[in-house]
Amino acid sequence: MGVDLAPLIVRETIELQRIEKERIAVDANNILHQFLSSIRTTEGSPLRDLEGNITSHLIGLLFRSTALIHDHRTHLIFVFDGSPPELKKGEMRRRRKRREKATREWKEALEKGDYATAKTIAVRSGRLTSPMLQDAKKLLDLLGIPYVQAPGEAEAQSAHLARKGDVWATNSRDYDSLLFGTPCLLRYLTASRKPELITLHRLLSDHEISREQLVDIAILMGTDYNEGITGVGPKTALKLIKKHGSIEGLPKDKGSKLTEDFEEVRKLFLKPEITTEYALKYGELEEEGVYKFLCYERELSRDRVETAVERMKDFYSQRGRN
Repeated sequence: MGVDLAPLIVRETIELQRIEKERIAVDANNILHQFLSSIRTTEGSPLRDLEGNITSHLIGLLFRSTALIHDHRTHLIFVFDGSPPELKKGEMRRRRKRREKATREWKEALEKGDYATAKTIAVRSGRLTSPMLQDAKKLLDLLGIPYVQAPGEAEAQSAHLARKGDVWATNSRDYDSLLFGTPCLLRYLTASRKPELITLHRLLSDHEISREQLVDIAILMGTDYNEGITGVGPKTALKLIKKHGSIEGLPKDKGSKLTEDFEEVRKLFLKPEITTEYALKYGELEEEGVYKFLCYERELSRDRVETAVERMKDFYSQRGRN
C-alpha cells in the first residue's frame, strides 16, 4: 500500500507530450494489480479463459503498454518485485487477511443477488499469482518490451534506474518510490489522461528536509515495514523531524513508541537490495507468438489483439527508420 505522503506533496499535472520518447520504469506488480482489480465482469469476477486462467491483467497490460508505446513513443521498462524483505511479511499477512475478508463478502453479496456491491467488493480480493506473473513476462517478451526482475522491491529497483539516468522517471501509484530516491515519480500514467509528476527535489526543498529525514517521517507514520506511532500523520511527523532532526533526536515519550528495528527500516529505504545486471534495450515483435499465446492459449479476441500487434509493428517500423 505504501506511505501516504499526499498531504506533503505538490502535484504537477503534465501534458502527455512531456513523456514522448522518454524511458519510464513501471512498477509491474502495481500496475498488474490495478488491471486485476478493474477489468472484471458485472459480478466482479476477473476475466478467464476456458481453462480458468485469469486474463484480466494480460488484457490491461497489452492495451495500455502498446498504446503508450505507439501513441507517445514512450519506452516502458517494466520492473517486477522479487522477494519481500523480512520486515514486510507482517504487512503481507495483513493484506492476505483483507483479501480473504473481501472474498467472503463478495461471495455473500453474490448470493444475495447484489451485483453492484459484489463488484465493488471484488476489486479488493484480487491476488497476483506466480503463473499470472509468468504470463505477463511471456507477453512482454513476445512484444519485445524489456523488463527487469528486481531481487527485492520493484520500486527500489526502479528508483535505482532513475538515479543512474537509465530512465527519466518511475511510474507507480504508491509514493514509496520517493523514499527509495527516485528523482521523478509519475502517477496515473495512461494513454488518455494527463499524468501527475512529482519531483523529489521539489518535495525536499519545499519542506527544507533531506531524503533521510523524509524516510524518518515515513517511519513515524508507519510503512510496509513498521507500524509507526499511533495518531502521527504526515504533517505531525514533518513537524517532529524538522524540530528534532531525526528519530534519534525525538523525546523519549515519542521515540520509545517505535519498534527497535527502525534503523533496519531506514536501511531498507536508503540502501535497498537492487541488481545492476539488466538490459533495457527493446527486442523484436514475435507476431505469430503473440497470436498463439493470446488468441489460442488464452482465448482473447483476435481482432482486439490485432490492434495491439499493429501498434507494435508501427512502433518498430518507425524505430527502424530513425
